[in-house]
Amino acid sequence: MSPPAPAVPAAAPQQQQQQHQQGGGLLQPSKVHISSAFDSGNIEVVSATDPSDIQLRIRPEPYSDVDGRSHFQWFHYQVTGTAGLPLTMRIINAGESSYPEGWEGYRAAASYDLLHWFRVDTEYEAEEGHLVIRHTPDHTCVRYAYFAPYSWERHGELIMRMQSQPRVQLHLLGSTLEGRDIHMLQVGSPSPSKAVIWVICRQHPGESMAEWFAEGLLERLTQPPGSDPQVEELLGGAVLHVVPNMCPDGSVRGHLRTNSAGVNLNREWAAPSPERSPEVLAVSSAITRTGLDVLIDVHGDECIPANFYGSMFGIPAWGPRLERLQTQFSDAMLAASPDFQTQLGYPLPEPGKANLSTASKANAQRYNTLSLVLEQPFKDCVGTPNPLTGWSPERAKAFGAAHVTAFATFLPVLLKERLSKD
Repeated sequence: MSPPAPAVPAAAPQQQQQQHQQGGGLLQPSKVHISSAFDSGNIEVVSATDPSDIQLRIRPEPYSDVDGRSHFQWFHYQVTGTAGLPLTMRIINAGESSYPEGWEGYRAAASYDLLHWFRVDTEYEAEEGHLVIRHTPDHTCVRYAYFAPYSWERHGELIMRMQSQPRVQLHLLGSTLEGRDIHMLQVGSPSPSKAVIWVICRQHPGESMAEWFAEGLLERLTQPPGSDPQVEELLGGAVLHVVPNMCPDGSVRGHLRTNSAGVNLNREWAAPSPERSPEVLAVSSAITRTGLDVLIDVHGDECIPANFYGSMFGIPAWGPRLERLQTQFSDAMLAASPDFQTQLGYPLPEPGKANLSTASKANAQRYNTLSLVLEQPFKDCVGTPNPLTGWSPERAKAFGAAHVTAFATFLPVLLKERLSKD
């Protein structure tokens, strides 16, 4: 469903359709126009002559040698000339996407202003492999996307806004293959007695909810000093390093999982290189310099309608100590946010068989400390559903902010753990 339309008289759908077919006025297009030539845009138009049977394809990414395929699932496009006109849009290669099972129970996101996103009627025709989006827009121009995009321009605004906050330092860690900056925001002052927390986001560029999460986390951390007791408690005993976007090239290009060279960054942590994955090399090198007590690697999951952490189980270092830390932090998060749960998640690997090329497992093993992958849904949270928006930018931001509470609750455990290490 879409937000209420402005209270102005509207022509009947048949009259509006006739106006579209006849041109409708000087500045109105004579037919439906579809474009994706903008930041994170991705769609190919097969046919748009019939509004009731628009056919589209998602553009694949460069081939990923590690994953053995060209990924695609992210879409983001604009339709113009459609106010009051019922649209049926078919993404005809959805069945060949990276996670076709993720289309079941999924609803596309739409927006008229790029600020407020809502969900629209969507159906997956599994036999044909078509994702069918049905919507009658209230306005002339509307955007549709796999999830609400987080633009590179908004990323720049976030970085510039945060660098002026009292307890924030901006660090340029390196550059991508296409020359975009890899930013890290340090919140708090380092000290040998303080815990070191890293939060890295959006290794997979199409998982834009990860950067919305980062924005919410940073906004709470930068409240006026003294206004939030949990922020004060946290920054009194820890310093945070936040990377809002680890894959800027893929984000701008409209990729789901890879950088500009088709490299899945979350399979590069065993041996990152400047030729394939300078993004991972830059962040990994920075973690080496600061040390690590906690790492949260923020992602989005195409299939599971819930927020959850992936377990560290399966790394060679796994044992009672890491299990205890993982359980205690999960308990802190359960108390901090109703949108978090522990019933749904990934199956555990065999003992000793965890994938050490991923960020969470590689750093858990290397530093023998708490290092978790966090997944958010592309769909909705089954425990706290919102039929209008599904999982949304606002909810991802609130979830990021809730992590301040979890970190503050967990901090005494973390500091005690540091003392036992020393």
